Parts: sequence; C-alpha cells; structure tokens
Amino acid sequence: MRPRQALQQVLVDLIELHLQGKAGHWNAVGRNFRDLHLQLDDIVDTAREAADTVAERIRALGAAADGRSDMVAATTTLPTFPDGERDTATVAALLDTRLRATAATLRQARDEVDVEDPPTADLLHAINDDLEKHAWMMRAENR
Repeated sequence: MRPRQALQQVLVDLIELHLQGKAGHWNAVGRNFRDLHLQLDDIVDTAREAADTVAERIRALGAAADGRSDMVAATTTLPTFPDGERDTATVAALLDTRLRATAATLRQARDEVDVEDPPTADLLHAINDDLEKHAWMMRAENR
C-alpha cells in the first residue's frame, strides 16, 4: 500500500474515533460519569489532533486528504457506535474496542509504509502510542 493510501485509511478511522468518542461523551450515564466524560474529551482531542496531523502529512506527500463525512462512513474500519444512552461501563468497553481497532489500523499502515517512507512510519508510531495509552485507561475503567 502506498503511504497516501495507508494514511487515508488512518485519517478516516481517526475522524470516526473522534465522532464515536463524542457520541459516548454525550450519552454516557452512571457511576463515574464525570471522570469518564472528561476522559472521553481527552480521547476526542487526541483523535482530532492526530487526524489533522495525518491530513497534513497526506498534503505534504502531494495528495489530497479526504475527511468528508460520506468518505468516513463508507471506508472506516471501526464498528458502528450504538445510538442512545449507555451506562459508563458499556461506553468504556465500546471506546476500548474502537481505540484498539484504530491502533490496529495505524500499526498496519505503519508496517506497510515503513521502508518506503520512514518519517510517515514514525508519525504513525507516535500517534499509536497515544491511542494505546487511552485504550489501556479505558480497559482499566472496567476492572
């Protein structure tokens, strides 16, 4: 896979992670609500900033970044987030799954571009570290 194609997949998954994080943020209820609410804001901020970084890298490589809603909906690898109100434990589990899925997309993209474009691989590695840290914290919510 070419670096631009790998980055495009990462971009749509990060945008979708951002959107699903907000859905959880708005609709979580129950024990430890406030802590989870704030933690989800951190995840959303990380995903949004990472998406911007990835889009800028796509542009630096001379291609157009496509973060349109129809493109995200059609190509994300993340499972659909359920609608409606959810208890905090469920939201934490849902976000853990989505964080790990996004991290998997990043690892695959990093591995595919590593030889051809080491700076892009380094960028993806740094973003992946942040996502895996958030996933660990989400899993800790339900232990």
